[in-house]
Amino acid sequence: MLTTKVFFRKTKGGNVFKTVREHYLRDDIHCGSKICEKCPYKTCNVLLDDEDSSAKSSKITGRYYLLMDTNIILDQIDILEEDIICNVIILQTVLEEVKHRSSAVYKKLKDIISNTRRRFYIFVNEHHKETYIERNPGESANDRNDRAIRVATKWYNAHLNLDDYKIKTVLLTDDTRNRELAEIEEIQAISMEDYILSLDNSGYLADKLCKKNYNTGSEGQEFFPCHLTPSELHDGIKNGKLLQGSFVASRENFLEGFVNVDGFDKSIFIQGRSNLNRVVDGDTVAVELLAEDQWSSPSDIVLQDEEEADVNDVLETEKVLDKFILSNKMQKTLTGKIVGIIRRKWRQYCGILQPSNIEGNVRHLFVPAERKIPKIRIETRQYGVLSKQRIIVAIDSWPRNSRYPLGHFVRALGEIGDKVTENEVILLEHDIPHSRFSDAVLSSLPKMPWHITDVDLMQREDFRHLDVCSVDPPGCTDIDDALHCRDLPNGNLEVGVHIADVTHFIRSGSALDKEAALRTRTVYLVDSRIEMLPELLSSNICSLRGNEDRLAFSCIWEMDRDANVINTRYCKSVIRSRAAMTYDEAQLKIDDASQQNSLVKSLRALNSLAKKLKKKRLENGALVLASPEIRFQVDSETLDPIEVEVKKLRETNSMIEEFMLLANISVAKKIVEEFPECAVLRRHPEPPPSNFEPLIKAGKHQGFVINTNSGKELAQSLDQCHKEGNPYFNTMLRILATRCMMQAVYFISGMHQPSEYYHYGLACPIYTHFTSPIRRYADVMVHRLLAVCIGTDATYPDLLDKKKNHELCHNMNYRNRMAQYAARASVALNTHLFFRQKIQDEEGYILFVRKNALQILIPKYGLEGTLYLNENKESSVTFTYNGEDHSQTCKNIVFRIFDPVIVQISLDRSNVQHEKLIFKLVKPFIPGFSVPAATAESSKIIVEESAKEGSKRKIVTEKGSDDNAKSETNKRKKKKRKH
Repeated sequence: MLTTKVFFRKTKGGNVFKTVREHYLRDDIHCGSKICEKCPYKTCNVLLDDEDSSAKSSKITGRYYLLMDTNIILDQIDILEEDIICNVIILQTVLEEVKHRSSAVYKKLKDIISNTRRRFYIFVNEHHKETYIERNPGESANDRNDRAIRVATKWYNAHLNLDDYKIKTVLLTDDTRNRELAEIEEIQAISMEDYILSLDNSGYLADKLCKKNYNTGSEGQEFFPCHLTPSELHDGIKNGKLLQGSFVASRENFLEGFVNVDGFDKSIFIQGRSNLNRVVDGDTVAVELLAEDQWSSPSDIVLQDEEEADVNDVLETEKVLDKFILSNKMQKTLTGKIVGIIRRKWRQYCGILQPSNIEGNVRHLFVPAERKIPKIRIETRQYGVLSKQRIIVAIDSWPRNSRYPLGHFVRALGEIGDKVTENEVILLEHDIPHSRFSDAVLSSLPKMPWHITDVDLMQREDFRHLDVCSVDPPGCTDIDDALHCRDLPNGNLEVGVHIADVTHFIRSGSALDKEAALRTRTVYLVDSRIEMLPELLSSNICSLRGNEDRLAFSCIWEMDRDANVINTRYCKSVIRSRAAMTYDEAQLKIDDASQQNSLVKSLRALNSLAKKLKKKRLENGALVLASPEIRFQVDSETLDPIEVEVKKLRETNSMIEEFMLLANISVAKKIVEEFPECAVLRRHPEPPPSNFEPLIKAGKHQGFVINTNSGKELAQSLDQCHKEGNPYFNTMLRILATRCMMQAVYFISGMHQPSEYYHYGLACPIYTHFTSPIRRYADVMVHRLLAVCIGTDATYPDLLDKKKNHELCHNMNYRNRMAQYAARASVALNTHLFFRQKIQDEEGYILFVRKNALQILIPKYGLEGTLYLNENKESSVTFTYNGEDHSQTCKNIVFRIFDPVIVQISLDRSNVQHEKLIFKLVKPFIPGFSVPAATAESSKIIVEESAKEGSKRKIVTEKGSDDNAKSETNKRKKKKRKH
């Protein structure tokens, strides 16, 4: 059966086109219920149960199924994820609407539907002859869909009204008009809130209800102006009166932020509660520029948040801000106000509940871990339990009469301060996909036991006779790369870089490929890693483990003894690594003159060539930058940090780096040559001159001239900066130089001019990523391009789709940035864990001099901290800031950038959400400001020695594994206090 629609369209030239759309209807679509005897072709897709297994509701008598409208699913998905909601009919109409309106909710809904135990059944109502309806003249699409939902509900009730058995179908909708029409049509319809509250023991579900509005206690009081309507926003943007951009909130001041607008060199500054007008970090907004006499500039006042209880406090805060604005008329910048929200970028937020002393209160303020996000007002009846836990909250709405957005509780993560919980917060807050791999992804994996077949060997070069080896950090199991070097008859050398052939196992478009493209990279935390690929591939089949046959993609060079490349070729290969070594192990082999086997000779030749390659790179202008990197030694059982040290680099680190760089450059040239419009490359833009100002000033104050006209001149300037008696001076300058740099990004060659391909840090005209396909999706894309270049694989449409690959690059850049932030947050967390119950004096250097603080770098730990000055208003000690030479002076003692100091480090845990390291000055000693050196006793970690001789030390916390451990720890604490 089919229904047809005919459309006539007239072109500008006067021609008329006739379009006929055919919509097929069927009479053999099953309703999905086990009790049904009317529907033909009963199949295994039948899911709806015939037992009395639905949740007991006081508002619904007898057995029932639930049928939901679109908004219920969009707004209440957090409740639908609970197992108590079963036997649900999802109409095709609703499913398509959800897919169109929210990809995140659609994915969650599909996950629920795939769980057959939940019994969510998709009914294809749009192709069923008795439930399909036409849109009436003048009827909106939304009204037509609501009517289709009611028609399907009514059909189900009639269809399942059997003589011996009856199951009622109840419509869940929060649309008042839809419920009224359903009642007229004799369909039972209730709101989600009424349904949840009617269930037995539904208290925990009531907390998860999405509420667009409720009594905030400030009815009649309006904190914000109205937003413009969608049509007003559209017209304003079209005629140029309004500008569209993305909002970025200030971390230092909750009453300030910026809007980045395409085509504008500078961001538009937004200041004040009314001008911010309910915007949340990341939202796409419409901005109206203020008159120039109303322009302002960012304040020096740090305002983290406000006390919710007292409105007068907020008014006083804004008065202080107004005074600052008046005093800064000379430094004003482009300023505007937000007049509408074009698209919200709300997500679920991690945080804690603000402490409350009001007993029995169900309304509470949620404080997000991310300082840029405002507090959120929620209702919960579980304050006693949740007050001690990290929780997740979602924003539902932000009405004008509420100072805070309204939201609902989603779930609890675990106890505040617990390491597992805090790691989960890091992953969620940095949007790191870390759920288990789906069944569809796992089903894409090769069947075990896996082995190389004769067909594989026929299509590859066999390098298993070569002395190939890998060199990686300790504990590395995802080994991407291996190398070899051997003499050639003509006196030259053959050097090979062999990279895991990941694309042999990941076919484009498969579930595994889509998941890898979503994650884009492996994320490394201090004590764990979040894999881009399932472990079977990353640590087993793809990993180039020692003494095992593996598939590889090889880059082979012929080089002379001076490391000049004579020719280059690429091939798919089979290798067998002779050894999987750490950097230390490889270095020991190279340095041990007694070892003369072929593998060691290969390593020595590689090391010699690498030194020559590095010398050429540096002469060409490549930068050697620095950043404080630390390595934690963790307890093998508790995974708590027991020692922390700066990472040590050896010659073998540089050896591997040089050949990976050479391989990446060689491959970049090859794929651009073949695919000039759609090659995946990586560029590092040259920083604007203004970025170098802090570095130039820092060098000038120390008597050095830093030339930044080009990368080569910058590199030469840094090489010449050395100070007697300060061995860390040059490293600190390079750390400052690193912070002047732009972010390196992935891009598609056709989107930029060849002159923009340049990689500033490496001083090379073209670059890509080829050498780490196990942990980076960019390398997977490059492998596919290179395979087509050498004829070992066929091209396909997506490979050459410039727009699609541009979007993939955008996602890779975002995920790469978030992975870096997550790694830093993990280091900070473990640093805090290390300094718990510790007070320690350490040598440091002043990295920055601020108006009210000194930024201190501790080389031993590679960490930075802030030593605040003039913080105690009652103290007679005063520091005077000199803006010309960026120094602080107190009692004839002058503090300048790079000066050595000794500071006392301790951990402030007063703010359970944001623990922070406290730095106090020990030396040079300033009476009334400096603190005494930490005593030997006060700087000790409380440790528990194992009964077994030679075992590792462990930090014992108050959460010991048993009462004996707690008792022993408490005894030691008492003894320590007494001492």
